Amino acid sequence: MPARKDPGPSVKDPELYERLREEGNSKEKSARIANAAANTSRSAVGSKGGSSPAYEEWTKKELMDRARELEVEGRSSMSKQQLIEALRDH
Repeated sequence: MPARKDPGPSVKDPELYERLREEGNSKEKSARIANAAANTSRSAVGSKGGSSPAYEEWTKKELMDRARELEVEGRSSMSKQQLIEALRDH
C-alpha cells in the first residue's frame, strides 16, 4: 500500500482525516470533520445538530405537510398514527 500523502497544513487533525478518508469520505468532507473536531473535541462534533420533537408531538397537519415534502403515497387517507409510521419508514 502506498504511503499516504500529507493532507497539508489546512487539516488540523491529520489522524482523523486519514481515518475518514479510509472510510470512503471525500477529501472535503474529511477535512471539514477533522477541523471541526480539532476546534472542539471529537465527541462534541458528533453531538452537534438540531433536535426535533417526536412525531407523536406533531399535529396531524404538520405530519401531513412533512409527508407531502417526502412524497409519501396515500397520505391523504392516513390517520395520525399511520402518518407517523409512514414517515418513520421513509
